[in-house]
Amino acid sequence: MAILEAKRLTKTYTVDSREIRVLSDISFTVDAGEFLALTGSSGSGKTTLLTLLSGLDKPTSGQVFIEDNDITRSTEEELAPLRNRTIGFVFQSFHLVPSLNALENVMFPAELCNDAAAAEKAGSLLDRVGLGQRADNYPNQLSGGEKQRVALCRALINQPRIIFADEPTGNLDSENGGAVLDLLIDLKTEHLATLILVTHNTDLAAAADRILHLKDGLLLEG
Repeated sequence: MAILEAKRLTKTYTVDSREIRVLSDISFTVDAGEFLALTGSSGSGKTTLLTLLSGLDKPTSGQVFIEDNDITRSTEEELAPLRNRTIGFVFQSFHLVPSLNALENVMFPAELCNDAAAAEKAGSLLDRVGLGQRADNYPNQLSGGEKQRVALCRALINQPRIIFADEPTGNLDSENGGAVLDLLIDLKTEHLATLILVTHNTDLAAAADRILHLKDGLLLEG
């Protein structure tokens, strides 16, 4: 059963009165529980596509449906709870709040939902990724691999139906990158989530159930 559907997505920008087309007529579906990799060279449009699929940006034309809801027609007020409850994000640059410790960073999305068990859930997730002893540490006291594991926990605390990951291992060495990907897949499976991963790394993409390749804003299979 499809949890996400993209219908004829096109994205253009105007620069100095010149129209630049980043994505052209993109259509595909993603099944619930699927691990989908979006690959392509730098500038191919894969990160732009991820922002459209997740509601962080709107297409020039076309539609995105998440659980049959057309998010391209949703207001920011309607998208905010969707992003917090249905969607989890993992970014290349971690985006941890520097003034919050690891536990507080993981708790943050759950606190936005007034979840009384936020601290307990955050602690359990940090234990799960081997960082229970680092809960009181701040981002500047953590390595890159540790920061990304905290970011994974934060993305999963509200048990999202879909996890969007944009080059989540891009700032890590191969050993830490492989470990983070393994954790991401394990946690995705445990939480019965759908994973949509943007990567230029063909080895990482090979772990996916399906690969979609972008080239010059056009979508190609595998």
